Amino acid sequence: MAADSPTRLQKHSVSIAGHRTSVTLEAAFWDALTAIAQQRQTTVAGLIAAIDDGRAKDPASPNLSSAIRVFVLRVLSGGT
Repeated sequence: MAADSPTRLQKHSVSIAGHRTSVTLEAAFWDALTAIAQQRQTTVAGLIAAIDDGRAKDPASPNLSSAIRVFVLRVLSGGT
């Protein structure tokens, strides 16, 4: 897999509610998440914190990485 492949997994550390956590996503999802954060005039960490907050309210919610992927897909399809 090429270094610039959109399917290459990337791990980032973010601070959510005062604690550090690592999130692993494909490069394409990081790119989309960054673009969404810029459009919404917020930080990627702030956007992830909001996604995590929404996930915490749903007992059937998947892990954070999955919740981020679903969020990005919903935004790109005109949902959220």
